Amino acid sequence: MTTPNDPAARRLGFTLAAVGAVLFSAKAILAKFQYRYGIDALDVLALRMLLSLPLFVLLGVHEARRPGRTPMTRRDFGLILVLGVLGYYLSSLFDFWGLEYVPVSLERLILFLNPTFVLLIGMFAFKRKVARREWLAMAVSYAGVALVFVENLRVEGEHVLFGSGLVLLAALSYALYLAMSGQLLKRIGSLRLVAYAMCVSTAATLLHYLLLRDLSHLLQLPAPVYWLALLNAIFCTFLPVTFTMGAVARLGAGTAAQLSVIGPVSLVFLGAWLLGEAITPVQLIGTTVVLAGVLVLTRPGANSVPVQATADKTTP
Repeated sequence: MTTPNDPAARRLGFTLAAVGAVLFSAKAILAKFQYRYGIDALDVLALRMLLSLPLFVLLGVHEARRPGRTPMTRRDFGLILVLGVLGYYLSSLFDFWGLEYVPVSLERLILFLNPTFVLLIGMFAFKRKVARREWLAMAVSYAGVALVFVENLRVEGEHVLFGSGLVLLAALSYALYLAMSGQLLKRIGSLRLVAYAMCVSTAATLLHYLLLRDLSHLLQLPAPVYWLALLNAIFCTFLPVTFTMGAVARLGAGTAAQLSVIGPVSLVFLGAWLLGEAITPVQLIGTTVVLAGVLVLTRPGANSVPVQATADKTTP
């Protein structure tokens, strides 16, 4: 059993948090590579969900069988249905769709605004008070995103506007998931909730796919698409979940949340290196501004909406 002050445990926690943040973000890189083979967001999402499903089923069974687990009620299952649709179906669908139009660095910055959306939802839906410092941090974060957005609009073209709107919808959908899942997370545990919600999301994705296309289409894609999808399912979906939970257990939710800033920073350079996306001084300044604002909001005790609710979840 490790303790919060165990140096070895903290070093491992920092490593898990950093690797998990980079892997979460790298799904955008893999999606961009898949788009080069003529597929779209729905194909990418369906493959990601189908290939990661067995892993999350095993995780859900393992978590359900752990001693001392709280029995789930009918209301719990109903809420998981809603959360699965919001958090890992709609959010992921909008995110992958938006990635068809925006560079990965801008996509990750917009998604990184999740803590600000959760804060606003808490204010309007749950009447929570927002401190002056939090308003300032939100203003700084949105100013940074606006700076990066305008620069990408100049460099990439007007399609960035549509893509950014889609990614913004993804961030909002995921923020609703975070805001609604707090009590359920405390009752059944974070890994159990993620596993069940991913199963619901997979079912929703398959239903969407069957309504629009023949499922056999997924069996006729170029071979590299499947390898990229497998990497996405394992290394950018399942493993980051377990890494992040391990980091939270060793460092606490607040520290793990702050280390997630590594994700957007890594994508600025990975996008340039692997995809040839432009990096300008304005983009770097805007990225720094956004990360500074979000860091203030994710400091332990600084957030009107508990940090635990945002740190214990995967990104879409």
